[in-house]
Amino acid sequence: MSTREGGRLGRSLVCGLWLVGAAVATVAAAFEQALPEAEGVASPAVLAWVEAVERDVDALHSFMLVRHGKVVAEGWWAPYERDRPHMLYSLSKSFAATAIGFAADEGKLGLDDRVASFFPDRLPAAPGENLLRMRVRDLLCMGSGHPKDTLAPMKDGADPDWVKVFFAQPVEHEPGTHFCYNTGATYMLGAILEKVTGQSLTDYLTPRLFEPLGIRKPTWETSPQGVTTSGYGLKVRTRDIAALGQLYLRKGVWNGRRLLTEKWVDAATSKQISNGDKPESDWAQGYGFQFWRCRHNAFRGDGAFGQYCVVMPEQDAVLAITSGLGNMQQVLDLVWAHLLPGLKSGALPADAAAQARLAAKLAALELPPARGARGSPAAAQLVGRTFAFDENEKGLESLTLSPEGEGLCLTFRNAHGEQRIACGSGRWLPGEVTFERELKRPLDTTNGRQAIAASGAWATPELYEAVVYFRETPYRLTLSLRFKDDRLYLDLAYNVMFGPKKAWSLLGRPI
Repeated sequence: MSTREGGRLGRSLVCGLWLVGAAVATVAAAFEQALPEAEGVASPAVLAWVEAVERDVDALHSFMLVRHGKVVAEGWWAPYERDRPHMLYSLSKSFAATAIGFAADEGKLGLDDRVASFFPDRLPAAPGENLLRMRVRDLLCMGSGHPKDTLAPMKDGADPDWVKVFFAQPVEHEPGTHFCYNTGATYMLGAILEKVTGQSLTDYLTPRLFEPLGIRKPTWETSPQGVTTSGYGLKVRTRDIAALGQLYLRKGVWNGRRLLTEKWVDAATSKQISNGDKPESDWAQGYGFQFWRCRHNAFRGDGAFGQYCVVMPEQDAVLAITSGLGNMQQVLDLVWAHLLPGLKSGALPADAAAQARLAAKLAALELPPARGARGSPAAAQLVGRTFAFDENEKGLESLTLSPEGEGLCLTFRNAHGEQRIACGSGRWLPGEVTFERELKRPLDTTNGRQAIAASGAWATPELYEAVVYFRETPYRLTLSLRFKDDRLYLDLAYNVMFGPKKAWSLLGRPI
């Protein structure tokens, strides 16, 4: 039996146990599981949504649907996995805001405290009136008064003191009156939190949020000065995203224990500032305290390339999603079109056939491996040879191709040594690489040692394509290798990217 077949069998058995109502025992804070219809969720609606995202979206990595506090459907598209964390990008902001909520509840700060009062020694020589009037609540609601995001000058400038750089940026608008999505403002929330508590954001949240909710081993990036990045950089599991949503759905109560005050939850998830007037857009329904308002009276935290924590109070439901996609509105449109109508007010009649179809679908979720032939006559000219590249932006020095079962192994050499990408034929093979030229922290894509899974195939007799997923991120890398005239032509392209998408083309010469 192959690894893939064994994995599918195991997941099918889990789904089978779920369908006969067996409990799944994990940590004490785990969600209870239930049949969809028992919680008023139509299995055909969930199946229609899953099929729609597979057809129309590139590409979901996982989801978990919670109704009345119980998981009624969940799935991970291989090679993504249940217990592996995922990069959240700006969904981190909702966790950071929760820390401010705890600190405010504990009297460690006030929402009307002036931001400048926390760092008087890092203000410019002549601070403007708008800067001096800026409050904690203005940072929370993206109403700091800045005309553009302050993160770029903070992370790209020569001064490593991000707080000082933040204060140096012009504040053109009266704080609280102008919405500007500002990750630098969220960084300031974390810096304030760490100043008043003497703890890192992660350490502060551990006994208050992470441990009660069963969030294990969260990791969060830091700035050059060691302050948590706050507005991005958090990695947790899909169920941890759902747990945060459930805490806010229950007005700050988790498993019968109050963690946050209802006052904070109401303020954080209510419209605090206007952010547009497009009725069809879920990015123009108002903004709270690091939470977006949505259509259908819902609210959400979200992050770049499709990381979502969608809370639907009227339906008593939470939907957690991780993804790697460019069109974030499209996923929400499909939620409203397919999933929302399937959330009924009362329990539905049992539908064993529909539940079985859904369970079978969820047990077999997989992102498509590279498509094409297993072999090609061109392989004889490529396998066993090493090709050297001229200096390039990706820092790739050479590539050696060797057999890997029925597939190929691509062994790159870069500044970090040999990086081995074993490509399965019609399946995903796991591995680890350090792929980029430099190891940088802020807003990185795939830098550092990364868990990957790869597959490859001959798309044409002359073209070998390898697809590589970085399994804790939204990123997919496609490598296209074409051998001609004793040269290797290598193209590299990511699925998503900040700013314009870019591809790299390298020429390899045999050595």
